[in-house]
Amino acid sequence: MRVIGIDPGLRTLGWGVIEVAGSRLSHVANGLCCSSGTDLGARLLSLHDQLTDIVSRFAPTAAAVEQTFVNRDGAGTLKLGQARGIAMLVPAQAGLPIGEYAPNAVKKAIVGVGHADKMQIAHMMGVHFPGVELAGPDAADALAIAVCHAHHLQSAGRLQAAIARAS
Repeated sequence: MRVIGIDPGLRTLGWGVIEVAGSRLSHVANGLCCSSGTDLGARLLSLHDQLTDIVSRFAPTAAAVEQTFVNRDGAGTLKLGQARGIAMLVPAQAGLPIGEYAPNAVKKAIVGVGHADKMQIAHMMGVHFPGVELAGPDAADALAIAVCHAHHLQSAGRLQAAIARAS
């Protein structure tokens, strides 16, 4: 199974692709989509085009997207939500199942605490994938989202197998 993790952002959208073989996770690629254009529509289109190319190039079988963190800046949260819409739309167009995870859930799964900072996430991605060069903090976050989703899918698979054995 190949999982793409996406960390939505209007200026910079992080992405990371991992390969899952049993309990073994391996890094495939990571990077950043930087929006271009002067108005919101053009920026969203540029993110859509870049992410569509990445999904086409790396052919993931599942996707995971970070949920929007709601803050005091309502306008900023709405714009982030529109970028998140692109992050959900592109995998859906490719027919991928999409998992969604709260930022604190990803941090807790990767670092062990729900309020870890970006440096801690990047450090743990270095532990998971030694020698991998990260494109930036948003790419590290995207890889963390993919790892969180892989762990979730593995747990769900084990639970379903246990239920099947018990029936």
